[in-house]
Amino acid sequence: MSRIADLLAPLILAGLLLAAWEIACRALAVPTYFLPTPTAVAKAAVDNAPILLASAWNTLLMALAALACASVIACGLALLVATHPLLERAVQPLAVAIQVTPVVAIAPIVVIWAGLEHPERAIVALAVIVAFFPIFSGALTGFKAADPDLERLFDLYGATRLQRLLRLRLPSAVPYLLVGHKIAAGLALIGAVVAEFVAGSGGAQGLAWRILEASNRLQTAKMFAAVAILALMGGALYALMQAVETMLLRRWRGR
Repeated sequence: MSRIADLLAPLILAGLLLAAWEIACRALAVPTYFLPTPTAVAKAAVDNAPILLASAWNTLLMALAALACASVIACGLALLVATHPLLERAVQPLAVAIQVTPVVAIAPIVVIWAGLEHPERAIVALAVIVAFFPIFSGALTGFKAADPDLERLFDLYGATRLQRLLRLRLPSAVPYLLVGHKIAAGLALIGAVVAEFVAGSGGAQGLAWRILEASNRLQTAKMFAAVAILALMGGALYALMQAVETMLLRRWRGR
């Protein structure tokens, strides 16, 4: 019963908010180009479903590609840094600098480097930059989170560096790695959308381009439909990562 209530509560709240939105727009006679009603947004989504879904697929593929690249780079670098304290002190400030630098500021440079005829490369690269730090930070924290008593036990038995890595540090890092990837998944999607806005090219044909296209034509309902699809896609991606995290943590704790 509690699970059903947890599921229904957000749905009921969303329904009430949409109903209030619809009633307010109709009662105040708000122009559609300024703020469309939820029914107008739904109609725009249905009318433009093929092109919006194709664009959503392109955006999702770029975000997933960025997440995979960020995972490989961040985990590899964190593993290297965790075993060399001096290297950690050298790399950490650079990683933080990359994280706090707005992606919008470096996007024009990345677009030029990737080539104006290949905007998807620039979008993936910028999304990698956005998704890199949560994975790197989580992995680095996890690799250093091993129980000190177990560290001394491994020293006592003369464990090699590889044995220490595979049997102590990697298992200790599992929860941190999963949390880092869950956060980075959403950031990769955000990064892909922002990068496509900045790239300003229809070559990638993602949802951001559809929003820009609809904005130039004052098709506000279509813009809202694209944003709604982005929100649903982000929520689905987060839920998927949450399910993977729960499944893997259950197995990890069982072991």
